[in-house]
Amino acid sequence: MNFVIRVDIKVDINGAPVLPRISIRYREEVRPVVGKLRNYGVKSILDYSVEADISGQEATDKTVKATSQATVKPAAMTPVVDAKTLETTRERYTVHQEFGDRRQGVASARTYFYEGEEQCDKNRDIFKDSINAVASATGNEGFVAVKVTALGRPQLLLKLSEAIVQTQNFFKALTGGMTLQEGRLTSQEFTKRLHELGVKTDSESVKKFFNDVDFDSDGIVDLHGWNHILDDHVKLGQLFQVLNIKTGALEPLIQNLSNEEEQEFRNMVRRTLDVAEYAISKGVRIMVDAEQTYLQPAISKITIEMMKKYNKDRGNVFNTYQAFLKATLQNMEADMQVARREGWHFGAKLVRGAYMEQERARAQAIGYDDPVDVDFQATTKMYESCLTRIADEVDRRGRTNVSVMVASHNEDTVRFAVNLMKERCIAPSERVMCMAQLYGMCDQVSFSLGQAGFSVYKYLPYGPVEEVLPYLSRRALENGSVLKKANKERDLLWKELKRRISSGEFKAKHN
Repeated sequence: MNFVIRVDIKVDINGAPVLPRISIRYREEVRPVVGKLRNYGVKSILDYSVEADISGQEATDKTVKATSQATVKPAAMTPVVDAKTLETTRERYTVHQEFGDRRQGVASARTYFYEGEEQCDKNRDIFKDSINAVASATGNEGFVAVKVTALGRPQLLLKLSEAIVQTQNFFKALTGGMTLQEGRLTSQEFTKRLHELGVKTDSESVKKFFNDVDFDSDGIVDLHGWNHILDDHVKLGQLFQVLNIKTGALEPLIQNLSNEEEQEFRNMVRRTLDVAEYAISKGVRIMVDAEQTYLQPAISKITIEMMKKYNKDRGNVFNTYQAFLKATLQNMEADMQVARREGWHFGAKLVRGAYMEQERARAQAIGYDDPVDVDFQATTKMYESCLTRIADEVDRRGRTNVSVMVASHNEDTVRFAVNLMKERCIAPSERVMCMAQLYGMCDQVSFSLGQAGFSVYKYLPYGPVEEVLPYLSRRALENGSVLKKANKERDLLWKELKRRISSGEFKAKHN
């Protein structure tokens, strides 16, 4: 498909083109920017991009200070799961001082450090303020980006992530290596496996354990359960119970969690739900950002439970999947399977990812398998595989039950998505596949798509300039490929400027 590029160019007093700025200071500045983008068929995603301007040492100190005293005790699993797997998992989901500054090696993602419950309340209110801005400027077509680490203590997410992964280790070993997509076991299969391990399957503990993990009461153990995580009255320490194969007794997986930490976790969940419900009441959808792999199991679990709760009629909540990770397609497949089985709308934002350098360095230093794709081409293949799989799911479930945000500055990736839509007869007007780029970047793609009728969005980072600069300064140095694209965009701007001068067209036209 050929696009005609028409960019509204500003020039300085010397006649040189001025690239658009990529931040907005305050909410009152948002509306005219959103309106102008809308004139060119481009919609908006508001992203409050304030970051604490602190040193690496200060960031590390905050991380270490906020470390939870809770521990995950998987000893009961040892007859089923090998000790090396348990220990490697424990190390992966532990705070390591040398990686205390979560900004290290990360250019294109803002980072929140825990500064107390009061600050988390303020962050919640800021997200709600962003929702108000989107609602007033875009009606019911806008998005707001949300980071769960802004709404609570990240170290609690770390412990929850470890508990989730250790539970997955247990079930995989119990079922002989069952994949996440296949993570269901009938009562007969479950009983047979326990009997082989020498467990008395008629004991009350075994019956209670089976009932606890049979979330749908359908006689099937479901690896993707734990659906009480959003319940305000259920304590985190009671949520994950594991069956001790040696004794046949139930034991809590997360131990030594203080009452204060239990309350902090409930506060985090409550704030997240508050933001989601407020957004839905205003007709605004939210996209929950992905973060580091050692936090992501918990973030994804909370997000999927929110999707179950709020995506019954339309895609109000979107989960984010990072294509630079080897396990992305498998994890996305598992989530789509749950959505299909339970009948709710599956919404995904697909990105290449922001944490590659940090993830690889951390895996090498701590000694667990590198979770990152081997190279750029492998990430591209993963991205395209995920998009193709989502298109398959659209064919299977229908246009109103699945949607994806293709968040990419890579023109080849966007072209792949457009061609995939054409192959599957997905019309741009159906809003099944949307595109998104950062405000001020890749405009030749965004505006061309918007003028051609595609559903395209711009991420609008905003906030007080002095507080947004720490994030934007790192974003500007994102990687070499972005700098190459900046040169291309500059050349396109000059060509457009010359075309307008020669044609006498000094103002951009829009539909």
